Amino acid sequence: MRRLLIISHSQSGRTAALTAAVREGAATEIELEVISKRAFDTGLEDLLNCQGVLIGTPENFGYMSGAVKDFFDRTYYPAEGKTIGLPYALFISAGNDGTGAVRQIDRIAIGYGWRKIAEPLIIRGDPAPADLDRCRELGAAFAAGLVLGIF
Repeated sequence: MRRLLIISHSQSGRTAALTAAVREGAATEIELEVISKRAFDTGLEDLLNCQGVLIGTPENFGYMSGAVKDFFDRTYYPAEGKTIGLPYALFISAGNDGTGAVRQIDRIAIGYGWRKIAEPLIIRGDPAPADLDRCRELGAAFAAGLVLGIF
């Protein structure tokens, strides 16, 4: 069975709400195992044993959260050359415009050799019901793409 890994970090609860909605959307695919973990609790084995990754982070000072950066720091060199082509997408809880976090994660993803399969979903401020629907759609579309072998 294929696995989708959702990595996220939340302090205020906003990214947690986005993550729950992404996970809910992804769970609509019964032929896919969806694993959702906090960034601090996600390790190399989680990364090496998935076929796709969704990353959720708050925008902190125009950057990703320290917890997501920590995940990258712990896995980058041990995963070197082992996750080339891994499909990924981002969802960002932004107080500003979110582009700094996106830019930094995309740079790191290029180093891993990952393949971006969707434009980043940036939610500014408190998530409205329509924002959570967009998160569910992202999760469902990513999951369907994995199951169908599109990604």
